[in-house]
Amino acid sequence: MEKKQNTLYVGSLAKGLRLLRAFDESHTELSLVELTERTGLDKSAVQRLANTLHIEGMLDKNPVTRRFRPSHAWLELAYAYYWSDQLVGQAIPKLIDLSQALGETVNLAELSGDHIIYVSRLPCQRTYFAATVIGRRLPALSTSAGRAMIATFPPEEREEAIRTWPLKKFTERTTLDRDSIRRSIDEAVAKGYAISSGQMILSEIGVACPIANPNGRAFAAVQCSVSAHTWTYAQVEDEIIPRLQDTANAISPASPAHRG
Repeated sequence: MEKKQNTLYVGSLAKGLRLLRAFDESHTELSLVELTERTGLDKSAVQRLANTLHIEGMLDKNPVTRRFRPSHAWLELAYAYYWSDQLVGQAIPKLIDLSQALGETVNLAELSGDHIIYVSRLPCQRTYFAATVIGRRLPALSTSAGRAMIATFPPEEREEAIRTWPLKKFTERTTLDRDSIRRSIDEAVAKGYAISSGQMILSEIGVACPIANPNGRAFAAVQCSVSAHTWTYAQVEDEIIPRLQDTANAISPASPAHRG
């Protein structure tokens, strides 16, 4: 249903949410002018919304620069989310065991529209800061976790995702050719896991196994990232994938239905 045709749609609330979404890893502190530019809202609306969100505790405001940034309330919302997402609680003990066994970075990713979002991240010693932060959202087609999940879709829906879901270039090796992505996902259909190299970070191999619901469709995946300087594809397939599959299968029987 179109938003304008939905009588329950609250436009003012939507504008406030648009303002909150203006903040990201590259825009952690914003002025009213910058908020106006990033949201496309008029300056007077941005001023009212930003100050309301500040008074309600959703935004902090620097008393000197007058710039806004996310407040601790965002962490409270994340805390509430984790208690509502049963999959995270069910998966964490198994992810910890996997991380300790491999000594490598292990992530739990969930499907979020046409993107994936990392809801749990267990770093290894070489992991850089950005790869430890939960909530990172990436195009599903560009990630091993996304491809592993898409591989469980019915053929028509799988093809629609490959044709229409967004792509973004992160490195010189990020695949933007949809035929190449289709072949990668077809391989994931056949093998039950997805593997990629250099898509997010150069010299990084990503491998993921879907966490399937009882109907065989996945909305989550266990993912592992390793250095191509340390691991070969053959080693990943021999030593990592069996453990990854065991972990995903151990979580799958208990995985709840998609949150919608």
